[in-house]
Amino acid sequence: MLTRYVERDLTWIDLIAPTPQEVRSLMAEFDIDPVFAEELLTPSFKPKAERRGEHLYLVLHFPVLRGMHQRAEAEIDFLLGRNFLITARYGESDRLHAFSKAFEVHSVLRPSAPLGHGGHLFAAMARNLYHALRAECDAVNRRLEHIEEHIFSGDERQMVIEISQTARVIHDFRQALLPHAEMLQTLEPLSSRLFGQDFAFYLRGVMGEEARVRGAVEHLREALHELRETNNSLLNTKQNEIMKTLTMMAFVTFPLTLIATVFSMDTRSTPIVGAPGDFWIVIGIMGALALGFFIYFVRKGWL
Repeated sequence: MLTRYVERDLTWIDLIAPTPQEVRSLMAEFDIDPVFAEELLTPSFKPKAERRGEHLYLVLHFPVLRGMHQRAEAEIDFLLGRNFLITARYGESDRLHAFSKAFEVHSVLRPSAPLGHGGHLFAAMARNLYHALRAECDAVNRRLEHIEEHIFSGDERQMVIEISQTARVIHDFRQALLPHAEMLQTLEPLSSRLFGQDFAFYLRGVMGEEARVRGAVEHLREALHELRETNNSLLNTKQNEIMKTLTMMAFVTFPLTLIATVFSMDTRSTPIVGAPGDFWIVIGIMGALALGFFIYFVRKGWL
């Protein structure tokens, strides 16, 4: 699907799963290099930044807060020219849809203030995309706050799965964002030859937005690590308390079992056995012994 947005001399073409016919028409209209045209047709597994003639081609993979059956990232290809910008993607993107609305509003409300060249449009779009990523970081942060509340509410075991799932989200987020800084730095000298040295100012603004998102992701990663350590410590403490209680119970019941076994021996000279009230005497001895152990454990602080 091809959608065209025009403001004065600047054109933005947004492609969703482009067809060969759509790409051929754009090749003829904007004199696109065949290598770039072929790139538009299929997804790329790796990010890249390349210049051919008067055109720049940039591939970035943006992280996505995925569900169970979604990919962890969404690819967006950018083809920049002096008077145009072409974006190609292979699925729906709420972020670009929101930017298209802002682009239309700019065209309607400020027709006398054009965006400039394709590089300016790319910079505005990239800042918008990174701003949306910061909002997604806020969503992950709220999820961490939810986990923290449940950890200190006694739900440590249930939070093990929550922490692992959130760790996967943050890991995928970080991995998708990792090449962005390098690609934007590679783009800077390439774009300065096409759009002039002044464009470096706008590109550094994009780099600043990317750096803020990267910093937010690192903060989430550190916070998750602390929550995992805290949850593991609480789990270990609870398990140690359970093991201590079971050990105390075993220590108390072992001598009582031994006494019961001794008095159940079929011998002629077993003491107490056969005397009046022998059963209650044995039970009394066992109860007194158990009470003595209990008092000893309490004074030692083991219970």
